[in-house]
Amino acid sequence: MPRQITAFSNTLVKRVRSLRDKKHRRAERLFLAEGLRILTEAREAGRLPDYLFFTAEGSRHPLAAALIDTVENNGGEAIETNHDILSKLSGKDNAQAVVGVFPEFTTPLDQLDRGASPIWLVAERLRDPGNLGTILRTGDAVGAGGLILIDDCVDPFSVEAVRASMGALFTVPIAQARWEEFVPWLRSGPGQLVGLSLQTESSYRDAAYASPTFLLTGNEAQGLPEAYEAECDLLVKLPMLGKADSLNAAVATAVMAYEVLARSRG
Repeated sequence: MPRQITAFSNTLVKRVRSLRDKKHRRAERLFLAEGLRILTEAREAGRLPDYLFFTAEGSRHPLAAALIDTVENNGGEAIETNHDILSKLSGKDNAQAVVGVFPEFTTPLDQLDRGASPIWLVAERLRDPGNLGTILRTGDAVGAGGLILIDDCVDPFSVEAVRASMGALFTVPIAQARWEEFVPWLRSGPGQLVGLSLQTESSYRDAAYASPTFLLTGNEAQGLPEAYEAECDLLVKLPMLGKADSLNAAVATAVMAYEVLARSRG
């Protein structure tokens, strides 16, 4: 039977609340995810929380009941609490019905199967958690092999990034690497590195893509460093017909990913 916690002073509540802070997440190697949809996506992807917090009212939803049973049957702990504590854990007044505490996970570069998909997403020094979450959703939508985060990107396990991913965090493999690690790995096997850049005349619609294609998106404000662009097999740009000089990084990645998907399907 699930135990009950109703005191804000409870040690576990304080510990879980601290996971909203990057320092504590890194120390504990745990992160928060909330909402029936996201946690159900996680369960279907084989990821279960160590702790699952829910309210008595929320537990009556069939998806919540299934989550509670699965967590308890697989060694996790389901904990009944109240809306006030759920709000404290999530940091939102209108807290979701469930909050889960998951162990962090990433995939080492050398364990990625580059033959798993014709499309791979690569982001360099991405700073906005909303952009990261949206790129993960794009990766899920186009069946990308994974997302490789290069250099000092925003934490993919931050509450904001997890929310923005809408569950794709659990369905798209994530790897993290320095540029000097990524390039030798990429060149050790098949793979075309395509950079999104304003420093080219090549339109994304006219380019020839080779499978697997690794789509490289740079920092939102600065784009790709010159040395990184020089390493690319191909630089392409999206036409800008209005006043703006560039698209949002996540939007540009999505446009490119669907173009590569269309080409890969002939």
